[in-house]
Amino acid sequence: MNLDDHLLLWNHVFIKILDIRTHKMKPGETLCDYALPASTYLYFVGGNARVSIDGRSHIVDGFHVIHGGKLARLDVETELGVHYFFILYKAILALPCHTEIQLLMQQQRPFQDQYALVPSKPLDLYRWMEKMQSNWQRSSKLAKLQVRALFHQWVHALLEDLYQQSIQPHKPDMVTRAMDYINMHLHETVTLDVIAEEVECSAGHLSRLFKQKLNVSPIQYLTQKRVERAEHLLMHTEATLQQIAEEVGYPDAHSLSRSFKKMKGLSPIRLKKELKTKHKQDLPRFLQENALQALYTHHYNDIDYQYHIDRGGELFMQSKLKTTALSMLICLTLLLTACSSNVSTANGGQSESSPATAQASNPKSESGKAADQPETRTVSTLKGDVVIPVNPQRVASDQYMGYLLKLGIVPAGVRTFMLNESWIEKSGISPDVIAGIQDLGGEFPMNLEKLVALEPDLIIGSIDKNVEDYEKIAPTVFLPYWEGETTSGPLEKLRRIAGIFGKEDEAEQWITDYDTKVEEAKKQIDGVIKKGETVSIIQIGNKSIYVMAAEGGNYGSSTIYEMLKLPRTKQAKEMKEGFESISLEVIPEYMGDHIFIYGSKDEGAKDVLNSEVWKLLPAVQKGQVYAYGSYGDKGDEFVMEDPYSLELQLETITNLLMKSKK
Repeated sequence: MNLDDHLLLWNHVFIKILDIRTHKMKPGETLCDYALPASTYLYFVGGNARVSIDGRSHIVDGFHVIHGGKLARLDVETELGVHYFFILYKAILALPCHTEIQLLMQQQRPFQDQYALVPSKPLDLYRWMEKMQSNWQRSSKLAKLQVRALFHQWVHALLEDLYQQSIQPHKPDMVTRAMDYINMHLHETVTLDVIAEEVECSAGHLSRLFKQKLNVSPIQYLTQKRVERAEHLLMHTEATLQQIAEEVGYPDAHSLSRSFKKMKGLSPIRLKKELKTKHKQDLPRFLQENALQALYTHHYNDIDYQYHIDRGGELFMQSKLKTTALSMLICLTLLLTACSSNVSTANGGQSESSPATAQASNPKSESGKAADQPETRTVSTLKGDVVIPVNPQRVASDQYMGYLLKLGIVPAGVRTFMLNESWIEKSGISPDVIAGIQDLGGEFPMNLEKLVALEPDLIIGSIDKNVEDYEKIAPTVFLPYWEGETTSGPLEKLRRIAGIFGKEDEAEQWITDYDTKVEEAKKQIDGVIKKGETVSIIQIGNKSIYVMAAEGGNYGSSTIYEMLKLPRTKQAKEMKEGFESISLEVIPEYMGDHIFIYGSKDEGAKDVLNSEVWKLLPAVQKGQVYAYGSYGDKGDEFVMEDPYSLELQLETITNLLMKSKK
């Protein structure tokens, strides 16, 4: 890469400094196989060491600069000790820009390059480095701005040296780096976008590189490695198939079995049975491994594995199934459903449906006359039209229990989490009603064995990948709770649920009554938020900080932003998803004049609330912080967004602001 192109990209990227630190290694100390978390400059200022980046060795004696890209493997060995600084940074291409620049960034990736040099002006670099580190320790925006200015001076001097000394940077092997990442994260949620982001490469370009080098896609390679690991665990441990599935990154045993059979030609259960009766060397030919054999012999579609994406933070793990009993029950159900469908078709089939709600069919009674009420109707869903009973009596749902109960529909079965929601005690619903709802397991999908035994006449599924299993048991309506990292509005959810059951009038009546309560609350809190002031919402928990978006967020954000219409910050308006995860250092950039904080007593919150960054916030110093809610073990009324929760949220938020008004 020539100097002009390198400088061109430096002039078109936004640099985000992630960390600046210093470290002194004692004589004889070593640093082994450390994966750089971002693009990194290492500035050695004293001592000597043998430094290796991805196997490329450099002898350091005195002043020395080494650059490495994200995920590069760093090894340092020193006999007499060594002192060095770290600068971790990320380069983000500022858009919009010319296509030529985007292609140059994608193809060259200079911020991933590896190179080493002895600086011509080492003391200038040292002076700038000391100033950068000193300002980095301060929390003010002005100090952070100075760090970025000094960093650009630092880089300018290095680039000048780099090209005056005619040093050619080494381009890392992106495929090898991606393979290393995959092998280290088999047990985690991994998608093509995640892999590409980790190696700082576009998903399309990374896929092309994999095809050129390995003749497979990154996801195919990931699947191969997961299946190989699962086979090893089957052969050498007594772990259950569900345990193995979770260990190699699958949500359940069924998903693992499907991939395993595609890759190996037989199911893992069958493989394990054969291993018990035969010696390893007597395995069938199709199980013998050949180092010269192509990596893949079975063709399949990458789309099959999109279910690995995590939506909304819950674990999608299927409970263990008693295979024989469940298979018989499902087969029987399918047989009866097929027979019923044939009879219906023979008697005239289904009538056409409108997109909005449903048009009923009219099967005839035994006497040959039309029944007073149609038995089925067709509803439109995101997965197509579904024929459901007009008046379902045994509804199973993996979400939406509060919505159903508010509409007068008592579900026959729900997930465990629904039965333990905190709003139930304050809802006025009889404990006998809740006790009559069957527990269908705590995970996604609902326990299929229990679901079959429940004999539901309608299932509501909120996660796309679970619908196929549900459809084998009963008519299923797919109603997504989360859309990406965003949740649709709670009132819209209520309307969607009502449309399934023909309860639109009941839903609109509740919404009208709720709107009246909201208008009353607005009058009560009038004047607390002054003209021109803004409101931000954060959640603290599990040592993470999340800022809620103006639309599509959770944990009370719909009540605060969408119902009460409290003024939003610019950052909240611009968030593409329902929330954004941030670090403590950048909190001042996201906070408004008033702060609602969810989970102030949860784990990890003290570290944030006791920090100098937090204490110096204008809202904190003015006492304009409103603490509410706690996820805890059970959660509270801010976890869900059903009508019962919304009513309690409105009351809580109103009381908080009224208290500050006094």
